[in-house]
Amino acid sequence: MLGQYGRNLKEIEHAFSTQIIARGDSIRIEGEEDEVRLVQALFDKLLDLVQGGHFPSEGDVRYLISQIKEGVGVDGVLSDVVRVTHWGEEIRAKTVGQHKYVKAVRENDITFSIGPAGTGKTYLAVAMAIDYLKREKVKRIILTRPAVEAGEELGFLPGDIQAKVSPYLRPLYDAIYDMIPVSEFEKLIEQGRIEMAPLAFMRGRTLNNCFVILDEAQNTTSMQMKMFLTRLGFHSKAIITGDITQVDLQDHESGLIAVQKILANIDGISFNRLSKNDVVRHRLVASIIDAYERHHDNESGLA
Repeated sequence: MLGQYGRNLKEIEHAFSTQIIARGDSIRIEGEEDEVRLVQALFDKLLDLVQGGHFPSEGDVRYLISQIKEGVGVDGVLSDVVRVTHWGEEIRAKTVGQHKYVKAVRENDITFSIGPAGTGKTYLAVAMAIDYLKREKVKRIILTRPAVEAGEELGFLPGDIQAKVSPYLRPLYDAIYDMIPVSEFEKLIEQGRIEMAPLAFMRGRTLNNCFVILDEAQNTTSMQMKMFLTRLGFHSKAIITGDITQVDLQDHESGLIAVQKILANIDGISFNRLSKNDVVRHRLVASIIDAYERHHDNESGLA
């Protein structure tokens, strides 16, 4: 709980105006009552994680400190195991936003996850899809993305449809390879239990008993978004992920932006908005996102 060579303890002491004395299996916290209460809540959470078999990293501790200092609840954070990778690593909801996202997927048939890079939108979607497939809660996984860069020239690319669309689905492949071995993935592809296709190939289909993921949805038009959402059949789930700050469309409004107004407050549809506070990549990623946001705000102010 205290970390190797007490590194977690040092991080906590640096963040709070308290004195922490750890001896044997007891911890004494001294300081102002409010600060002591916060530190106690933090240690309660860390103890819960360790007893559950998860040993928090420095990044985990820093995140928990920030949330507790801001008065945000941390129930479910790092304790909700979504899936175990094929090498035994547990995939957990690492932030409050991610925990709400995972919970929303379990409780709704259509879930939107909107937020910047590094917040786990696609990764958690794939983890949950693989989990549902492995537990026979769905018969197939269908992964799709709009191939905006290719425009109408997708047909001119060499190879079969899998070869044509593969470059656009690479982030989905990367996530899947963490969940299952390559040989198993290829077998599931051959059996038709995992299907990858460009968004245009969804037209006219009815997807029953499927877990469907639409990635990079900010690059869909409103008509494409409507087409995709109306493919959903019985006993199916859909996750739609995207970052509305990275729209590549030239002449159309993003379908992901429009759908938030059109489908607001419909039971069974959940909109989850992740932020830089949910970034779980390298610690600099959150700083980069923050810097770009400040730059955009400054540019807008000058305009």
